[in-house]
Amino acid sequence: MVRRPKRTYDITALQRGLSLLRLFGESPRGLTAKQVAELSRLPVSTVHRFLANLVTAGFLSCDGEAHYHLGIACFAIGQAAVSQLDIRRLSLPYLRELNQQTRETIHLTVRHGLSAVYVEKLDSPEPLRIHSRIGAAVPLYCTAVGKVMLAYMPQEELDRVLPELHVKRLTPNTVGNLQELETELYRVRKNGYACDLEEHEMHIRCVAAPIWDHTGSVQSSLSITAPLVRMPVNRLRQVAPLIQAAGLQISRELGYPPVFSPTSRVPANKKEKAEARLAGL
Repeated sequence: MVRRPKRTYDITALQRGLSLLRLFGESPRGLTAKQVAELSRLPVSTVHRFLANLVTAGFLSCDGEAHYHLGIACFAIGQAAVSQLDIRRLSLPYLRELNQQTRETIHLTVRHGLSAVYVEKLDSPEPLRIHSRIGAAVPLYCTAVGKVMLAYMPQEELDRVLPELHVKRLTPNTVGNLQELETELYRVRKNGYACDLEEHEMHIRCVAAPIWDHTGSVQSSLSITAPLVRMPVNRLRQVAPLIQAAGLQISRELGYPPVFSPTSRVPANKKEKAEARLAGL
């Protein structure tokens, strides 16, 4: 019997481009196009085409002396990869503790564009469970995990992101416009946590808290999710301090030096500062 060769999915141009990036990873002083051609054994004309495309995409930069260096896109991807790997590993003990304390589903999410992506999930031991999966993406504007990330964005970034959101009612409880969403985000900052009261899916409720990284940025969040029958509003309020405390503990593991308690907040702009003073916050 003749064996068929194992199918491969190599894309020659992609493999060459990745190989060139690896060369720059080993050359902290950068490389010229001629040096890249010598190391890769590719024609200089071919190398120039690859370098031009990598510069355009932000994976390489070129200085005034025609030396190429790794670009900001490589740095951003590397930082994101390290952060996500670390946060999953460092969070797991706290996620397990929450899972045992509440007997509900615990999610860990990271932001990806206009979505929050599940990177870890611990199922509830109860017979009635939540159907979600690692790798799934959910909208930022109508989920507790997403609203936390929006609420703690720098104001300039939030002003840019809000118009890009395609806000639509997924359930009768979903916010219907940006004005409603901004009011909700103010509430999240005031409370220090976010709730999803059947806003993404009917009969599902959720409470989420932010996770700060070493720069003080919130690109991740964790949540407790349960069926409506097990999560009345009074229970949401009871478990909120647990999720906040876990979020702060994970943040410390990531190198975040907290100045404020989990229930405090920093007003994002002058209007909020005035409202905070009037409210005695």
